[in-house]
Amino acid sequence: MVNMKKLLSLGLVSAMSLSILAGCGESGAPASTSETPAAETETKADEPAPAAEEPAPAAEEAPAADTAADTTADAGKTHINVYRCTFNLATPDSAQVQKVQDAINDYIGDKINVDISLTDIGSGEYTEKANLALQSGEINLLWTASWEGTIGTNDLVPQNSVYDLTDLLPGTPLYESMDAGQWEATKYNGKNYFVPVYKDNVEGYDFMFRQDLIDQHNWDITSVKKLADLEPMLADAKADGLKYPFLTQKTAMFYRWYINDFDFFTADSATNFFAVDKNTNEVVDTIQTPQYLEFCKLMADWADKGYISEDDYTKVTTDTTTQTQDWAVSWWTDIPVNDEADARYGQDVSMTPATDRWAHSTSALGSCYCVTANSTPEQAKACVDFLGLMYTDSKLADLYTFGIEGEDFTYDANGQVTQTSDKYNHSMWESASATIVTPLDNEPANKADLYKDFNGGAKTSPAAGFRFDKSPVEAQYTACAGVFEEYGFQLENGGVPASEVEATIADYQAALDEAGYQDVLAEFQNQYNAWK
Repeated sequence: MVNMKKLLSLGLVSAMSLSILAGCGESGAPASTSETPAAETETKADEPAPAAEEPAPAAEEAPAADTAADTTADAGKTHINVYRCTFNLATPDSAQVQKVQDAINDYIGDKINVDISLTDIGSGEYTEKANLALQSGEINLLWTASWEGTIGTNDLVPQNSVYDLTDLLPGTPLYESMDAGQWEATKYNGKNYFVPVYKDNVEGYDFMFRQDLIDQHNWDITSVKKLADLEPMLADAKADGLKYPFLTQKTAMFYRWYINDFDFFTADSATNFFAVDKNTNEVVDTIQTPQYLEFCKLMADWADKGYISEDDYTKVTTDTTTQTQDWAVSWWTDIPVNDEADARYGQDVSMTPATDRWAHSTSALGSCYCVTANSTPEQAKACVDFLGLMYTDSKLADLYTFGIEGEDFTYDANGQVTQTSDKYNHSMWESASATIVTPLDNEPANKADLYKDFNGGAKTSPAAGFRFDKSPVEAQYTACAGVFEEYGFQLENGGVPASEVEATIADYQAALDEAGYQDVLAEFQNQYNAWK
């Protein structure tokens, strides 16, 4: 008999289109402690998802908001504190963030009964600072993602840190702006805790090359179908004296390069030792697969040859290393308009596909917002109102994304955006809907349509819609994630000599088993078998 629950889940996850956002709503409630939704994390999605990195130099922030307990502002407006991460600048400029905050409040003043305090933090310290602010109740509206550490979507719901918007959203323009599949794909245990940014809400990866090196060496990047095909190009880059012929961006990439074979439904590099084999539709121990051995051996061989620098496996590289000319080949999360990377990295780059595109349980949560559980019903409604306006009003979306017109960006003759600032600089994927943010000057004018087509053209994982509840084995799960940091990260970034890879994988598995891995694997298998 056909499992209708699964068919519904698959259909909803793959049906990702949208309409328009606006915002008004009614109060909801904080997440109930009885709910322990599945853990999940994901990619970056549209962007390479940044890996956790060593703290960058202290980022200047916008002046601290009072506290989340301050529910009203002047003139009876509801005040909300908004925290967001910046990936395009190492250090946000506090004065410019203040200017943007003031401009936003001036613009929305006669439109919604809300005003905001905006805190902008560099990606190198966002997780730590936002988590501290979250714990002290200083945030109402938080940007997050399934792939983020500590404050990622898989952490926030089990910790009871997010507001349940399920009853607040229906009937509002915000809710009606996205079809049912979008909201269903981002639910936890049947509840809406997150508002996704509409972007590339399916997942796939590309090989990324510096265009000047393609031109210099006449590389045919269309001939690259798998990782091993990169080797002649890496040899050229090493001969050129480049520091990073293959830049991993200090990211353990097994769970991305191999998504055609596996659904890593935790979508977390630190727990990529669990996956659904897409060919057998069974939960497997990926550490024991031929694919894992193949990948780790290749990374080790490349490191031995000088194609991978120790800076990646010692976490010295940063999110801005890709903005230098020290590298030749890296990775990129496929999006409808890959030319966005040129602006992000400050140089021409070109991509060729490394994987197919997939819709799965975490693909729509690669960038999203949540209302924090400490918020009052009035603040929760204000957050929905603010997001609703920002997702439907291009002027506000551009202001929030690009900053002050004439200072941080300009519009060209075609009405598209040219970014000019080193003080305030964000991207659509971590700001607002692709249908509302004005395209950059190097992007197609029909960008919104391209995103709809992109999301609609993906394959659907057999595990789409499944979410793992780690609460029965949380201690073992956490312990296994710690073992990954000791073994898996090094193996996947070339930190283990090629001659030692097989022995190290054996040690890795033994350490996982000692940490309780077999208990977690059995729990994954039981839950998945019951779901499917």
